[in-house]
Amino acid sequence: MESFRNIHIGNCINRRIKETETDISRICNFFKLPETVIQEMLVQESIDSEFLLKWSKVLDYDFFRLYSQHLILYSPPTSSKYQVKIKNKKYTSLQFKKSLYTREIIDFILEQLTLKEKTEQQIISDYKIPKSTLHRWKIKYKK
Repeated sequence: MESFRNIHIGNCINRRIKETETDISRICNFFKLPETVIQEMLVQESIDSEFLLKWSKVLDYDFFRLYSQHLILYSPPTSSKYQVKIKNKKYTSLQFKKSLYTREIIDFILEQLTLKEKTEQQIISDYKIPKSTLHRWKIKYKK
């Protein structure tokens, strides 16, 4: 499984095209663009969100999920320097919910354990996953 840390969206889209065996002419018609422009997109590390939405539709896959999974796994913990005071009240400017683990993230983490890329303690500290949650995943999703 590919790491969620470094996302090369062109490679991800290209892999999905191969998985679904989608014909390039269908993609060109959908985008109303020549094949050369489509091929250029497939080598880009990042693309415009409007195009990413179209890729998600034509290939029936939520490519935005790759980025939200990255946020879930790698977002820094909220600290006081990111908080804003408005009329004597504290509001956190950005907060990411760490409890929204998709099956892809669970598989990614369990694969790291299985391949001994990380220990349980490293996963718990790196991704801020509670020990009990990791234990439940190991039981529920063991292969």
